[in-house]
Amino acid sequence: MSYITVGKENSGTIDLYYEDHGTGRPVILIHGWPLSSKSWEKQVPALLDAGYRVIAYDRRGFGNSAKPTFGYDYDTLAGDLRKLITGLDLTGATLVGFSMGGGEVARYLGTYGSDRVDQAVFISAIPPFLLKTSDNPEGVDGSVFDGIMESIAADRPAFL
Repeated sequence: MSYITVGKENSGTIDLYYEDHGTGRPVILIHGWPLSSKSWEKQVPALLDAGYRVIAYDRRGFGNSAKPTFGYDYDTLAGDLRKLITGLDLTGATLVGFSMGGGEVARYLGTYGSDRVDQAVFISAIPPFLLKTSDNPEGVDGSVFDGIMESIAADRPAFL
């Protein structure tokens, strides 16, 4: 079992469990809530057969990773991902985020950029909160969403 330390809580460390298989361009698989790296077990062999290096990890609080009392916000989760990427010295990576893992991919790219990442894949992603509010000043103005809703209401069959 492989672990990487991403922080401390009280007198202990916050360690993330990960599996690292194969060679080639790295693909990092980021599970959703409430899953673990095991949720990717059917995809890993196909990616290995295609010549990729595959890294699947348990996000904090899940699977074999530490379960600290804090750090479940997207900033901290993206920071954990950054520590995994830099700790394994990965470059040219593809991030694959499923469900809440997709939100982590979005926050990672928004915070750290793409210096070590070449591609991002969002599978049924739940991205971070998009609406511009006082506590989310970088968000999208609500009028954009109003226009989307009006378009859907005007021609729902076209939307579907």
